[in-house]
Amino acid sequence: MKLTPYLKNLDSLIAAIIGFYAIYLFTAYSGVGLSPDSIMYASTATNIQAHGTLLTFNKTPLVFFPVFYPFFLSIIQFISRVNPISAGAVINEFLFAGVIFTSGWIMEKFISHSRIYKWIILIAIILSPALLEIYSFLWSETLFIFEILLFIIAYWRYEQRHTAKSLLIVAGVTAVACITRYAGITMVGTGGLLLLLDNKLLIKKKIGHILLYGFASISLLVVNLIVNRLSTGLSTGTREPSITPFTKNLYYIGTVINDWGSLSNGADAFAVLIASVILLALIGVLTWKTYTGRINSYENIVIAFAVVYWLFIAILATFSRFETINSRILAPMFIPLLIACTSWVPDVLILIRPRIVKYALACIAVIMMLAFEYSTYQTDYQRYDDEDGYGIPGYSDDSWNKSEFVAFLKTHKSLFKPGIPIYTDADEAVYLFTGMSSTLIPHKFLKADVEKLYKVKRFYLVWFDNLYNTELVSLPDILKNKKLVKIGSAKEGEVYYCDETVNK
Repeated sequence: MKLTPYLKNLDSLIAAIIGFYAIYLFTAYSGVGLSPDSIMYASTATNIQAHGTLLTFNKTPLVFFPVFYPFFLSIIQFISRVNPISAGAVINEFLFAGVIFTSGWIMEKFISHSRIYKWIILIAIILSPALLEIYSFLWSETLFIFEILLFIIAYWRYEQRHTAKSLLIVAGVTAVACITRYAGITMVGTGGLLLLLDNKLLIKKKIGHILLYGFASISLLVVNLIVNRLSTGLSTGTREPSITPFTKNLYYIGTVINDWGSLSNGADAFAVLIASVILLALIGVLTWKTYTGRINSYENIVIAFAVVYWLFIAILATFSRFETINSRILAPMFIPLLIACTSWVPDVLILIRPRIVKYALACIAVIMMLAFEYSTYQTDYQRYDDEDGYGIPGYSDDSWNKSEFVAFLKTHKSLFKPGIPIYTDADEAVYLFTGMSSTLIPHKFLKADVEKLYKVKRFYLVWFDNLYNTELVSLPDILKNKKLVKIGSAKEGEVYYCDETVNK
């Protein structure tokens, strides 16, 4: 009996339910994890829902991040009447379940379909420490990863039809992804590359579809950047030149891949080699598939995205300065890379004629994957054990929730007179725990902003001792340049007041 698409994906649904429960377990104690980015997203979502404005908690336009993720959260807040921080865990549970189910749907369409392969990869996705961390936090990657998988499905459907309508659907998904994370531009690159390699398109139609896709897919991003420029004079916020060369970024990518593969720290010595070999192998596969006229398949879309995203991050980090390449930055590449590095196994096994050899090799491959998954399970369990009864590291853990200084700020808001600016080394924390707006102490390398701070005659300074952001102007430096009077304190923090308007 021929199974319907829904029955074929019953295993994917079961896996999705397990993934849903996994995120529930990690967020059960303290709710969704909160980082500075999370507060930015949540506060903007609240302002969109309440006032229709794209302002963050500190009353400045959202520029450093694109607009769609806060907009997505605001829609949920409007419907549920629950703020994003309270609803974050449930939102992520559904998004992770969606990612797992969609991954299974994609693998069901592989050329060399293998039920066992599908199950093993679904288990690897559920147990992935990288993805479990992402979906434990209120981060835009949670939605972006889901959009990547929708892009893969939409592009595969385009390959079956090659119509302008199906291409516009791909462009629509891409356009939304571009305003979810700026890295969504990798989907533009992936789509353009696949259109260029597609041997079923005549030259005239190919050029037309490339232009149509290119303009449509970046349309929302262009609007977002123009609005940013008009609002603040900057398209994507302040960006500094990179301080890491390409080879160093390739090394960081290699160390992340080693970590994903549960390799020992000793493998990091070969990180550049490992990263280079994998990247060149994927490029080689794409080139071979193009040469043999077999570029149109789910597997190749996945490989193309992995290659484009990989190169985008490595090159961008070579020219623009941001946090060191880590698992969070590369997480959108995890599922495509996992599939790209393993999808060839069923293809090879089909070609092997002696059954005993085929089954022996299949058993070896399964045992290796199960050993890998057991290792990742141990990592997951260790993290769960560390966070159970403490919370996910960040603003939702007990170091903040049970902080004496946070409790002091909540009960002494009367210290702060209206109209006097508040500076701090953690503006997100001030907003999250007190609801007050404040300004982040400037970065040391932004000399103009530092001078602007020192020219302010009257302000409050809320200082958290448990933060060690060496890029910000330090408290000793401020004390050297301004006369501060301590007006309140508790364990792990102090409140200072500066008033240079008083006549001496």
